[in-house]
Amino acid sequence: MNRFDYVRPATVAEAVAAASQPGAVFLAAGTNLLDLMKGGITRPERLVDITHLPGLAAIETLPDGGTRIGAMVRNADLAHDPEFAARYPSVAEALLSGASAQLRNAATVGGNLMQETRCRYFYDTASACNRRAPGSGCDALEGENRAHAVLGWSEHCIATHPSDFCVPLVALGAVVELEGTDGRREVPLADFHRLPGTTPEQTTVRRPGEIIVAVRLPAEADAFSKHSRYLKVRERTSYAFALVSAAAGLAMDGDRIAAARIALGGVAAKPWRCEAAEAELVGQVPGPEAFQRAAHAALEDASPSGDNAYKIELARRTVARALQLAAAGTPDRLPALPASAFAPAPAGMHHV
Repeated sequence: MNRFDYVRPATVAEAVAAASQPGAVFLAAGTNLLDLMKGGITRPERLVDITHLPGLAAIETLPDGGTRIGAMVRNADLAHDPEFAARYPSVAEALLSGASAQLRNAATVGGNLMQETRCRYFYDTASACNRRAPGSGCDALEGENRAHAVLGWSEHCIATHPSDFCVPLVALGAVVELEGTDGRREVPLADFHRLPGTTPEQTTVRRPGEIIVAVRLPAEADAFSKHSRYLKVRERTSYAFALVSAAAGLAMDGDRIAAARIALGGVAAKPWRCEAAEAELVGQVPGPEAFQRAAHAALEDASPSGDNAYKIELARRTVARALQLAAAGTPDRLPALPASAFAPAPAGMHHV
């Protein structure tokens, strides 16, 4: 590791000022950053420790009925908060399907949004990677790429975003609150992460020095709480990133779907909202035919970036299965294997 300065600011304003200097990065739990530093993938000149900043670790119900989650809330604390899990069960299920219990106890909400891709070529400093070293090329294009993107990729980068947490957040219309030298601003989470285009090194819209202070869920996300699931397909049941994942939520009006929310993970450089698929479901009676139409609409623009054509069909089936689970109803208790395709459907479910 290279030598670096360590700064521990007392306020958000001090943190922003310290992180605005060239070569500075924020340090929260460090569950991803420290690995990147040890591997020589990133070499910051200054670590700005934000773990003791006041006001960033609360889960609040807002006057308008929405929920505000501080950037320093731990993933495990959020997933196990009874009120939060009841209102946003797909988010809790996604959190509990990610990483190990030890990492969830340390990892933070803000850090989850900022985590780096797990593309093996990004982590191998002997490989060409435009995301790590702009202009060097992309060895993944001709390499081992069965786990890479099928949506939104470019010839400059075919990596995927690894977060489980972000997928249901995007489906539910979450907003990111940022604070920088120009004050505070808000960005829809669906727009926070960038697609690679010709500048894959620019992974988010966060400006230099800006700190994530909170993530906010709108009050209308409550409408999906009784029919909401997250499904994650991976190469092993535990401690693995998604090949494909899907968050699905349905708001029912009698026996018909009044509104739907769908997002995909593991298929692009950002969590992928499927608005065309959502529109397909409005006014429909839940069932296999409606879910298949929605699944095809969700992957209409997909194309292989290498040896990964299978992911398109896998994603279709994952969307259809997630919708089926959501239609059956949110379980009163999360399954023992959250988000796993192998978890049995629990008893005591809310039925359509």
